[in-house]
Amino acid sequence: MTTTGTTVIATAFAYLLVLAAVAWWAERRALTGRSLLASPWVYTLSLGVYCTAWTYFGSIGRAATAGIWFLPIYLGPTLAMIVAWQVLRRMIRIARTWRITSIADFIASRHGKSPVLAGLVTVITLVGIVPYVALQIKAIASGYAVLVAGAGDALPAPAWWSDSTLYIALALALFTMAFGARHLDATERHQGLVVAIAFESVVKLLAFIAVGVFVCWGIHDGLGDLFVRALAEPSIARLLRPGADTFAWSQWFALNLLAMLSVILLPRQFQIMVVENTDERHVRRAAWAFPLYLLLINLFVLPIAFGGLLQSGGDASRADIFVLSLPLAFDQSALALLAFIGGFSAATGMIIVETIAVSTMICNDLVMPLLLRHGRGLVRNAGDLSGLLLAIRRFAILLVLVLGYLYFRIAGDAYALVSIGLISFAAVAQFAPALFGGMYWKGGTRNGAIAGLVTGFALWGWTLMLPSIARSGWIDDAFVDHGPFGLSLLRPEQLFGLTGFDNLTHALFWSLLANVTLYVGLSLWRLPSAAEAAQAQLFVDILERDQAERPVFWRGRARVADLRALATRFLGPARTAEMFDGRPRLDLAGTGKLSDGRPQRDGLVADPKLVQFVETQLAGAIGSASARVAVASVVDEDVLALDDVIRIVDEASELRSYSRALEEKSRSLERASAELKAANEQLQELDRLKDDFMSSVTHELRTPLTSIRALAELMRDSELDEAEREQFTTIMITETDRLARLVNQVLDMAKIEAGHGEWHSADVDLAALITHAAQATAAMFRDRGATLSLRLPPGPQRVRADADRLTQVLMNLLSNAAKFVPREHGRVEIALERAVRDDGERLVVEVSDNGPGVPEHQRELVFERFRQGGDPSNRPQGTGLGLPISRRIVEHFGGRIWLRPAPGGGACFGFDLPTGRDPDVDQRREGDQQRSDRNDGRPR
Repeated sequence: MTTTGTTVIATAFAYLLVLAAVAWWAERRALTGRSLLASPWVYTLSLGVYCTAWTYFGSIGRAATAGIWFLPIYLGPTLAMIVAWQVLRRMIRIARTWRITSIADFIASRHGKSPVLAGLVTVITLVGIVPYVALQIKAIASGYAVLVAGAGDALPAPAWWSDSTLYIALALALFTMAFGARHLDATERHQGLVVAIAFESVVKLLAFIAVGVFVCWGIHDGLGDLFVRALAEPSIARLLRPGADTFAWSQWFALNLLAMLSVILLPRQFQIMVVENTDERHVRRAAWAFPLYLLLINLFVLPIAFGGLLQSGGDASRADIFVLSLPLAFDQSALALLAFIGGFSAATGMIIVETIAVSTMICNDLVMPLLLRHGRGLVRNAGDLSGLLLAIRRFAILLVLVLGYLYFRIAGDAYALVSIGLISFAAVAQFAPALFGGMYWKGGTRNGAIAGLVTGFALWGWTLMLPSIARSGWIDDAFVDHGPFGLSLLRPEQLFGLTGFDNLTHALFWSLLANVTLYVGLSLWRLPSAAEAAQAQLFVDILERDQAERPVFWRGRARVADLRALATRFLGPARTAEMFDGRPRLDLAGTGKLSDGRPQRDGLVADPKLVQFVETQLAGAIGSASARVAVASVVDEDVLALDDVIRIVDEASELRSYSRALEEKSRSLERASAELKAANEQLQELDRLKDDFMSSVTHELRTPLTSIRALAELMRDSELDEAEREQFTTIMITETDRLARLVNQVLDMAKIEAGHGEWHSADVDLAALITHAAQATAAMFRDRGATLSLRLPPGPQRVRADADRLTQVLMNLLSNAAKFVPREHGRVEIALERAVRDDGERLVVEVSDNGPGVPEHQRELVFERFRQGGDPSNRPQGTGLGLPISRRIVEHFGGRIWLRPAPGGGACFGFDLPTGRDPDVDQRREGDQQRSDRNDGRPR
């Protein structure tokens, strides 16, 4: 069963419209401040652009012919993500700081902003990537042919003007121009495009899983049934049984290494991973979520491959299209169309991002250097060039896609096109020494990078690219078997007599070996220039220095007017006005002042920081190498020597140390200020407590003294009978006792807090003390009409303590309860029990009442001096010292005291004491602790 060509084309263009709608919606959302790029999931899914049509179709073809050998292409990226946080974070920080736009710009900027190096990287990229773009176009054409003509037939090649694949390529070019080349600044985030790529990652994953589910549970009775049938076929079973003696470990290692490097170095990966990143913290999510995505999209590779082999009788010649042919073979045209859209999505995602990245490199690193070299008058005298640069970038997008289409038309089904995926991987792997070495090693030089790249690329072409072209029949393959001019040592696939490797591993070995050797060797042979050393400092130390601490490696003379004019030519008037007039506190040399956001005066001399700022902004539009040349054309720059760079670095280091010392002093002052503030607050609290103390004591003293004085005057001035005199005398004695108790409590509290309290420890029966205290307060409860009940365990309950002090605690708690219980129907219970806790066995005493209770916010306050809980308007008379003294006594003997709500309402005061501790041994330590508590001002 097949599908009409009109249906397929209409579906493909409808999908492109959906993609455009998603991109438009994402950009509109970003304008409202709700950018989807803030989500780490969008960033992670956008990394799925790594999975191209080669993944979608080619993985199944490779699995059908080589079994598990499709895995290294995905194991490599998984291993690479283990170190993603360290490596990618550094790359993202560098790119964001210096507005780097592409991998060519990255490598060139690190090595002295060399235009030659940037152009070389661009040429290597173009040679390696255009055939890879052709592979995606071929995948679209092949999928179309399968849906229209069927798996076993082939459509005749149409004329180019009637080829639907050409118009799909042109539509992709328009989409890429609309959402990927709208603004000149290549470091500006492509909101819509990245969200569209993330959307495509979901589409191709779901489509691939849908086919896998159909093969396992629609055609077969699950994975078990499928694998049982596959293993019953010897030709299929051998794919899962690679012999240990024959397993090509070197090739396995090479493929993993190649994939590890490619997931970062491919232009589209660098664009998405580095340039489009909005938050380096997103890398943490991607470090595990992207490998999970790779696992999911490869989950059904083997089942689809084995299902296709079973259905085709073991014929693997067209295994690449199993994902389409299997649904068609079982009359599932809708599923086949969905699978085509999945493959179409995989191909278009790669094409869109790759063409954006490559077009940026072509514009900035090939075209711009030519304009700057041969058109200096253009740079100095032209008006706004931003429109021209955008036109160049858009033309480059169209050029890359047209070249890819032409390669597809010319190459047809050649072997070179089928294997071009790995060949392209090997090409971009040549960037690894210069890029990674440049990020971590300050000694890398421009000459070392150029020599390594040229030699590595030449060996890649000789050992891998040319043999694949020769095997395809395009050129005579005699040199492959016998070497050029019969020189066997120069045979491309056995260079210098090296045998035992497959052609990919062989090419990777020689090209990377020569590349690394020359990069390191030439860099060590000759010291880096001043420009190279300056850039090395900025790149390698990117994580160690803050923005304000980074040195500025520029000396010379420049006018603000010239820099403004230069920026206007490349960035446009609006952006330039924003840079110069809207940037607050821009340093200007020669004035000693800051702009504070006011418009700059064009006659002023520019500060080096301003020159660097303008160059960095230009780098986002035309690349760092071209920006360096453009700025140099309008300023009078002093040539820096290596000693100057070292001196600037030393000055920056001294400034950094001085800045950090100032920060440390500032923090010390802040800490000291905070401590002084806390001490002042403590003094204020102590002063308040002193005032409260004096107020409470004088009030409590005044009341009995006033009563005694009044009664004494009555007895002196009036003739009283014996009964009245005795009554007055009794009252005076009671008030005197009250006055004595108050004075004793104050003195007792002062002694305890000073650590001079008298303690007479002995073995005490706590149950007997409770009984005695209950008897002593019985009359008090009878007067209130309240009942007092005891709940005590049988036998003595001994603790090591002072009997008088514990009696004081018990009397305080019982008298406190008697004051608050309601009259006539008040109930108080005192209970004693044993409890085993983490710190040993304890005796627990609790006094519960049915009074009004204490609000939660006052439960800690009642243990402070002169603080009483309950309603202030209906509060019983007291000094507010009983509970604080009780807490001091209990804590002295190693116990704790607390207040909690009683069951059914009321208050429950309790305390516990250890059964085996002798506190006299710790009396000195307790006194020291009490003095410490008093000194820190905390209320107890």
